[in-house]
Amino acid sequence: MRISAKADYAVRAAVELALAGDAPLSAEAVATAQEIPVYFLKKIFNDMRIANLVTATRGRDGGHRLARPASQISVADIMRAMEGPLADVRGEAPENLKYMESTEALQDVWIALRANVRSVLETVTLQHLADQQLPRRVASLAAKDDARFRR
Repeated sequence: MRISAKADYAVRAAVELALAGDAPLSAEAVATAQEIPVYFLKKIFNDMRIANLVTATRGRDGGHRLARPASQISVADIMRAMEGPLADVRGEAPENLKYMESTEALQDVWIALRANVRSVLETVTLQHLADQQLPRRVASLAAKDDARFRR
């Protein structure tokens, strides 16, 4: 699975907002804290605002805040706002694909992949990331011997 810079930046920016609590943060402050290009972050914040993940207030004391508590926003919510569905095949949902009889099982592989991606990304919230306390199952997966090696 490939995670785009946009998705990575969006999650990092959202964690920064989570850490700020109710205090609004400017795009510039978040960009500096997370080393994200500010112009790119402003576009990301706009997409997150459209997805009702952040709110923006203009003015001298304005800035961005999470639209709901960090414990109610999952990494999956942000990924979907940035990239669309978590797992699709050629732009279609796996269950809508048609395969020849000899490759029918491939459809189940794509569906299982989506289910596993969901099982991680839907259970990790911004609060987990802000607290640096991942759900036990996710931490266990990341701690496996071969998890950190690229193949």
